[in-house]
Amino acid sequence: MQKKATLIVTAVALLCLTASASLALVPYAQDFELLVQPDPAALADDGWVIYGNVFDPLGTWLYGHGPWPAPNHNLAFCQIDLDQGGPDQGLQQLSIFSDYENGDHANGFLIESNVFQEQTILAEDLGTTWVFDFDAKLGNIEGASTAAAFIKTIDPSNNWAMTNFINVDMTAIPETWRRYTLHIDLTHPDLEGQLLQIGFLNVATYYEGSGIYYDNVEFYMNDTAADPVPVFARLGQNYPNPFNPKTRIDFELERAGTVNITVFDLAGRRIATLHRGELAAGAHHVMWNGTTDSGSPAAAGQYRYVLETPTGSASRSMVLVK
Repeated sequence: MQKKATLIVTAVALLCLTASASLALVPYAQDFELLVQPDPAALADDGWVIYGNVFDPLGTWLYGHGPWPAPNHNLAFCQIDLDQGGPDQGLQQLSIFSDYENGDHANGFLIESNVFQEQTILAEDLGTTWVFDFDAKLGNIEGASTAAAFIKTIDPSNNWAMTNFINVDMTAIPETWRRYTLHIDLTHPDLEGQLLQIGFLNVATYYEGSGIYYDNVEFYMNDTAADPVPVFARLGQNYPNPFNPKTRIDFELERAGTVNITVFDLAGRRIATLHRGELAAGAHHVMWNGTTDSGSPAAAGQYRYVLETPTGSASRSMVLVK
């Protein structure tokens, strides 16, 4: 049953986000019902962008490509699909999958495919909280493929370093539609001028299935005092960064609870577990000495450290040099 299409943002408005430095972050909402499903430019005209990263089987970054306007076909990254929704999703949905046009699938390389909307954080956005909501259901995930939804911040003035990676793992979600929520607090002054991305990614190889369906995407500022977005922890940037041989990670908990702090490589593999268990409210820190859970030295390169709490997760990037 097709529902009435009520959520739409024009491509003109999205283009203005990058063309005018006087605008702050703009809410976005899309239910995909009014996009022309056969049009190969339908997603690009709505402001969706793609970027690919390729890693060798050990997780070493090889190259990236993009950003490019998002395609709308079943060969690479994304398309508008039909008849995958329930009463709340209508006729048309967004399908996200791997870049199957990349021949390095056949070499066993890890293909990371990102599909996202992007805006620039300005001074007037600092101090606000933004929410990313969406419906999702499992598609055709196969083998070792993984999927995630994310909010990222990217610093163009620091070699395009990723400064936040707030995410939810979509790899093993149900085959029925559910609602998911992420949020980001724009509190740090260094975020001014950085890029904010909301979107979806997957990592796949050997042409294995990697599809997830999404719908009813919303991005908006949380300004309802009676219904605040839960805030449980604040994650600081590691220091020093880059580092060798060790670095310190500071974080603060607003209330006691179970906390996991884990280091991942850029292919999403766990490298080291820095803490797992209960902690009291207040300020804390952990140290990483650049070794893996097995005790062997980690390779030089960029890593993500992730703070997980009962109400969500946050992450930042760090660089180990040798």
